[in-house]
Amino acid sequence: MKTEETLATPVAPVTDSGNENSLAIGTRLADFEITGVLGEGGFGIVYLAFDHSLQRTVAIKEYIPGTLAGRATDASVMVRAERHKATFDAGLKSFINEARLLAQFDHASLVKVYRFWEENKTAYMAMRYYEGSTLKDIIKNHPELVTEAWLKFIFKQILDALETLYKAKILHRDVSPDNIIVQKNGDAVLLDFGSARKIIGDMTQGLTVILKPGFAPIEQYADDGALPQGPWTDIYALAAVMYFTILKSPPVMSIVRVVKDSLVPLQAENHAGFSKKFLMAIDMGLAIQPEDRPQTVDEFRRLLGISAFDSGRDNSNRGSGRASRDAPVFNDNAPAQNGKPEARAAANAKSKSAIISKRNLVVAAGLLVLLLAGAYVSTRADKAAPAVSDSNSGTEQTASARGELKLAIKPWGMVFVDGEQNGVSPPLKKLNLSDGKHTIRISNPGFPDYSIEVEIGKDNVSSIEHEFIQK
Repeated sequence: MKTEETLATPVAPVTDSGNENSLAIGTRLADFEITGVLGEGGFGIVYLAFDHSLQRTVAIKEYIPGTLAGRATDASVMVRAERHKATFDAGLKSFINEARLLAQFDHASLVKVYRFWEENKTAYMAMRYYEGSTLKDIIKNHPELVTEAWLKFIFKQILDALETLYKAKILHRDVSPDNIIVQKNGDAVLLDFGSARKIIGDMTQGLTVILKPGFAPIEQYADDGALPQGPWTDIYALAAVMYFTILKSPPVMSIVRVVKDSLVPLQAENHAGFSKKFLMAIDMGLAIQPEDRPQTVDEFRRLLGISAFDSGRDNSNRGSGRASRDAPVFNDNAPAQNGKPEARAAANAKSKSAIISKRNLVVAAGLLVLLLAGAYVSTRADKAAPAVSDSNSGTEQTASARGELKLAIKPWGMVFVDGEQNGVSPPLKKLNLSDGKHTIRISNPGFPDYSIEVEIGKDNVSSIEHEFIQK
């Protein structure tokens, strides 16, 4: 299905420069020449580059976790302190293993990795350049594109890609609106796994690093075998993305829903242009308990009504798809299912609260502790980190000019700075912000958001105090 609307999908912007950690335009990496910056995140920078050997445009991703390392004057990447080296090296290894894994696949809806290599004391992967926009950007800029038929076309392709991974015993575990790109012709591609981010999060004990709020199921918070992970794990995330495309906001975080499920099923309300069957399938994918969700891609496709929906693409997989040691793998033992899909859908429609088994009460209690402790998630650290000089001999770097803003939030709230989540307060007690204007938004499910604008460097505002009170 290639409609005029999908052909009108906007193209992600390319900048000719990035922050101080970005490589300069014209820099040569092997046979590639950097021509622009496509995007920057907390764990890497993606460049637009020209392959002089094969005379083609590619995208190059560089491993450079901003909280651990920065750019030296000779273009190499250096850790900010010796204590970060082990974590940096583990993330580097995971980055290379992910590149090696992706290079084995040749599926139209999986990002294609041409090659990977080490240089500048870090690693790079050269990928096919996809001209298009992420689902997140499409929902923000062109929400009118979203129809049931369009979503079926997009997610048929993504489900096919996930099914290819599952045949190789690999889970994705990082499906989100900013990890799916839609090209100008409507073809969709599932991007990287974020393996380096997870490894770094594991080593720093940072759930704020690993998971994305609203898109991660409860078994990813436990991540200890108490709740099994499998295709149903990615299906939850995929259903959450579908929910996001329809309502323009992610569902309530699964860890919050375990305590009190305030999520209103999509099928309980009227959403013009979307059938009850389609909405019911999404609700089933968002079931809190793993065993209550569709267990396989094929089952989820049937529930969505797209089992016979042909994307018209060649999704042949000519790669071996052998899992690397860092790849998230799963076994074939799915959690026990509560009857037929229709029965599970009816049960989910009757109650917004999940039925937690005795086995999972311990896990739920643990999740509640995390909730009260404020161990929530954020998308990724997007703020630029200062460059590293060659003279760094293991001493920690100081940040560029930034203002400190203290936080006093009761009982707790998710903190957003300029639209990006920075964590949860408490335990987050302060924000370090660059000079200039910033919009701070504090969110707590069940209460109106609290927003305030501050201008660091001019305002005398040194703290933000807010209490969410039931009126």
